[in-house]
Amino acid sequence: MLVAGLGLLFAPDVVLPAVTPAFPSDALWIGQLLGAAWIGLGGLNWLHRSALLGGIYTRGVVYANAVTYFVSALVMLRAGGGVLQRPAGLVAGMVAALGALTYGWLLFRGPAEHDLAEHRRRSGA
Repeated sequence: MLVAGLGLLFAPDVVLPAVTPAFPSDALWIGQLLGAAWIGLGGLNWLHRSALLGGIYTRGVVYANAVTYFVSALVMLRAGGGVLQRPAGLVAGMVAALGALTYGWLLFRGPAEHDLAEHRRRSGA
C-alpha cells in the first residue's frame, strides 16, 4: 500500500496511463488523492505490523483493509475488460481480490491458533 501510494502520489502521469490508457492528463489529481489514502492505510498497517490481527484484535485495522481491498476489487470488476486486459490492471485486480479474501477471512475468523500461542509466548501471558 505504501509503495503503491507513493507511486501514485509522485508519478501519477506514469502509473495511471499504464492502467487505463485513456486517462485524461488534467485529472491526475485523482490518482494523487488515491495515493494519499493508500499512504495513510500503509502507515496504519506499518504501525500495527507487530500486532495480532483478526477477530477482536485490532479490528479497526483489519476492517479498514478489508473494505479497501473489497471495494477496489469490485471497482476493478465493474471497470471490466478495459482495465483487466492490461497487465498493470490485471495485477492490481488480482492483488485487490487476494487482499479482500485475506482480510475478510481475518475479520470473520480471527487469528490462527499458532499466532495466538506465539503472541501469548512473546507477551509472557
